[in-house]
Amino acid sequence: MPQNIKKYDIAKEGIWFKDYSDFLCEEDSLSLFNYASKKKDDSDLSMVSLFSGCGGMDIGFEGGFICNKKSIPQDSGWIEKNINENWVLLKKNRFNTIFANDILDEALLTWQNYMKRYGKDPSIYHTESIVDLVKMHHKGADIFPQNVDILTGGFPCQDFSVAGKRKGFDSETSHNGTKRESEEPSEETRGKLYFWMKQAIDITKPKIFIAENVKGLVNLGNVRDIIQNDFSQANGNGYIVLTPQVLHAGNYGVPETRERVIFIGIRKDALNPTAKKMLEKDVIPEEYNPYPAPTHNYNVNKCELSRPVTCKDVFCDLCEPEDSYDLSQHFYSKAKFMGKHCQGQTEIHLDGLGPTIRSEHHGNIEYRRLSEEHGGKIYEELQKGMKERRLTPRECALIQTFPPDFPFVKYKGYTKHFEVSQSGAYKVIGNAVPPVLAYNIARRIQDLWDLYF
Repeated sequence: MPQNIKKYDIAKEGIWFKDYSDFLCEEDSLSLFNYASKKKDDSDLSMVSLFSGCGGMDIGFEGGFICNKKSIPQDSGWIEKNINENWVLLKKNRFNTIFANDILDEALLTWQNYMKRYGKDPSIYHTESIVDLVKMHHKGADIFPQNVDILTGGFPCQDFSVAGKRKGFDSETSHNGTKRESEEPSEETRGKLYFWMKQAIDITKPKIFIAENVKGLVNLGNVRDIIQNDFSQANGNGYIVLTPQVLHAGNYGVPETRERVIFIGIRKDALNPTAKKMLEKDVIPEEYNPYPAPTHNYNVNKCELSRPVTCKDVFCDLCEPEDSYDLSQHFYSKAKFMGKHCQGQTEIHLDGLGPTIRSEHHGNIEYRRLSEEHGGKIYEELQKGMKERRLTPRECALIQTFPPDFPFVKYKGYTKHFEVSQSGAYKVIGNAVPPVLAYNIARRIQDLWDLYF
């Protein structure tokens, strides 16, 4: 049990839990909060975040968060300070989130609970769908900010994922998350929300936009080419949209078998002539390429890179749920073992990458530890009497590289009623972009900004 626990005046029965990390003492927490809350200077680059979820992309672009030391190359110059033997605080970036949106209540609550440390006004987070926001703008409402430097958005991926029905553009789900009423697909279904993101680009005219989705999108007919072409038409054919690349999170210090396709568009009339010429080449010179180079050797066969980060690396300081005062570690899915023929019935590999954390888990999140009877292989822990259980939200979040002090599961004030339950936490964590992957993208874009503009 952490030695500083009495400073929090927390009842062991779990009634009066406050935000708490198994990893940090109170002095560390206050110091980090003060660092994050320092106002950025006049060189801020304004960012609009769409489909923000709980803020994985936003945290990565803002910077100034805690991550495992092994996730960051030690010669990168990205580390602000060492927190302890295993954890570091990353430097802030120039990007400043001024607008965010998502339709999920859990996303709003978790985003606000963490982003308040950056001094973000809760009102910048909008819970209307992107369709409704664009329609409100066209009716004359003052919705979107102007003079935007960068726009990001992980448009919904369920309709393109190999884990789903792969309906693509023929999605059965409407833009607000309900089942569509019409039998015919329309521009307002979940599978076409990228097109409304394109309209938000028309409105805000960012210098750069970044769109993210599942790898399965590139294997779904000509969907990738259609989306790339549609994005290029934003602002009257005003963007160079580079050939999208699939980034494997394991190559960027994330202990997860997560692959994502990234679209990057750059506004032509904002570029200086040299940069425009370089970016329009069939083969972009490396010094102008906005996609980040891998930092870790998961599957790129570059032995000079850092070794992949493992689950064991990021779990190193965790208590077991029964010993934890961190709500995101204390509560977890109790769904019974259903046999390995069902989804989510496998045990993670502690010495390897974790599974892709899914949003639509329905309680069947993978196992942190299986019993020997059910095929468990972590014998050392079983011999210590550690019980079979599924991954906690905190463990899922650490696999996704969220900071260990991010408050996911949360009570409503001093009650036993949840503001965000463990089920809600699993959902938003599974929907998110890994912050460390986003940080890699942000640092590369930041390094190139003055070269481009």
